Amino acid sequence: MDHDLLAGHLQELRRGTVVLACLATLEDPRYGYALLETLDRAGFAVDGNTLYPLLRRLEKQGLLTSEWNTDEARPRKFYRTSPAGAVLRAHLMTEWRSLDRAIVGLDGETS
Repeated sequence: MDHDLLAGHLQELRRGTVVLACLATLEDPRYGYALLETLDRAGFAVDGNTLYPLLRRLEKQGLLTSEWNTDEARPRKFYRTSPAGAVLRAHLMTEWRSLDRAIVGLDGETS
């Protein structure tokens, strides 16, 4: 299989799921770099150049809240899923599970 072709399609597949991954992970507050590490450990690697603009966009949309922690030498902005973000996450998760069942069913038909 052509590596570049596969990489492009994998990137497209992940692009549609990174919002759901962030909303699910940010039930507990995390700063950006910790979120990157958490997602990576879960097998959902995201580039910082993708994540940080996404966090700002989700915050602007009211789906995340944030606050600065200045207790340490280096201030960090912590993000958390807002109530509106939790509602969206629930809807997206339902749709994700429905799509997963459909794909599994289709894959089973071709075997």
